[in-house]
Amino acid sequence: MIQIQSFTFNPFSENTYVLYDETGEAVIVDPGCYDAEELEELYNYIETNKLKPVEIINTHAHIDHVLGVHAVKTKYNIPFALHKIDEQLLKAVKTYAPNYGFPKFDEPEIDRYLVEGESVRFGNSELKVIFVPGHAPGHVAFVSHEQRFVIGGDVLFRQSIGRTDLPGGDFNTLIESIRMKLFTLDDDYTVYAGHMGPTTIGFEKKNNPFLK
Repeated sequence: MIQIQSFTFNPFSENTYVLYDETGEAVIVDPGCYDAEELEELYNYIETNKLKPVEIINTHAHIDHVLGVHAVKTKYNIPFALHKIDEQLLKAVKTYAPNYGFPKFDEPEIDRYLVEGESVRFGNSELKVIFVPGHAPGHVAFVSHEQRFVIGGDVLFRQSIGRTDLPGGDFNTLIESIRMKLFTLDDDYTVYAGHMGPTTIGFEKKNNPFLK
């Protein structure tokens, strides 16, 4: 059974997730940890729970979701996976990171590209990759149909949606992604978003003002 541990990192209050099961194998989603204190918090959790990270998987490549990728990748010598379309977003981060107060950003190397329909596997568990562009052009989400949850990145928030005014964003594309990919899931699926707390598909169908 997959356990989900969340951390809130960096000035953007970004949610980083560690997912692991009874084997101890883990995947790290969107490591946004930047300074030494944040990195230590993540590392201590992994060490205390005797976890074995096997891969970093990112929903997308905006700065707040990639700040810790290089450090975590180096620490555990594990691969980093991202959708190919977001590779250009990742490469752009180093040019603007200093303007946001992150002068020591290290660009990580992508080891493989995430593809819709594939499974990310760790231990006895798997997550299905779905393609949900709009907030970012190569945005993906990770779905556990067995445990009925979504690690959704910056697509759908509690009574809100991801912003679409950043490069590569598109409001109509985002709404279509939510309606055609997320809202086709059953109402009881929990959505763990890239910011704020979790919500459910059913709650957002009824209460999200952007999707009435």
